[in-house]
Amino acid sequence: MLTDALRKELADELAAAERDRTPIDPLVARYPEIDVVDAYEIQLINMRQRFAGGAKVVGHKVGLSSLAMQQMMGVDEPDYGHLLAEMEVYEDVPVDTSKYLYPRVEVEVGFILGADLPGEDCTEEDVRKATVAYAPSIELIDTRIKEWKIGLCDTIADNASSAGYVLGQARVAPELLDIKAIDAVLTRNGEVIAEGRSDAVLGDPTIAVAWLARKVASFGVRLKAGDIVLPGSCTRAIDARPGDEFIAEFAGLGSVHLGFA
Repeated sequence: MLTDALRKELADELAAAERDRTPIDPLVARYPEIDVVDAYEIQLINMRQRFAGGAKVVGHKVGLSSLAMQQMMGVDEPDYGHLLAEMEVYEDVPVDTSKYLYPRVEVEVGFILGADLPGEDCTEEDVRKATVAYAPSIELIDTRIKEWKIGLCDTIADNASSAGYVLGQARVAPELLDIKAIDAVLTRNGEVIAEGRSDAVLGDPTIAVAWLARKVASFGVRLKAGDIVLPGSCTRAIDARPGDEFIAEFAGLGSVHLGFA
């Protein structure tokens, strides 16, 4: 494990990389002894600094929630990051690509909570009862690590590579959809570029949300009514370039648009 001083130093490096849009070398290459606890503590150092500056948490995202990604990273559970109000992007406002380093988009079925979730003992049934609606969403991910050459601890420390999110207009009650069977199609500039289904996320995205509730409880955090939870992508991540126009369409759940300038 790393010292507290080194954790703070690495958190400052990541914050500066995001602010100045200057990527840094992978943490795992420089400090092979770094572990998951170090990485989450680095993430939390930066989150606490942002909270002190007035940032507000509106939800959380789950990463590494597909079997393929877990196998690639050599892990057996997902990871998570914070969603802040200032990270919201909009369907009708093109994203300024120059504000990011290596932006990519992911297609996700968003959960909107209507009640608080339990902590360490949260179950999938608790998630189903607490979810007031599903929403079509696109997550904007980015890395502050050079050329996406990341290990597990790199992405955790870097707020799970989170950078932004947008929700479409639709809100569908959970009882009206089978969360395990929502087909999703992503187009870029009118061309189909990725397809997937919601059960790519651990077989059932509800499992990812319940895992998240249990995981963050160990850090003294609870998922609350009104929170947005992005459980993981239905498709592979796609690079976003200036001029790109993305539309993600979900069977029974409508669509969401995100453009880049």
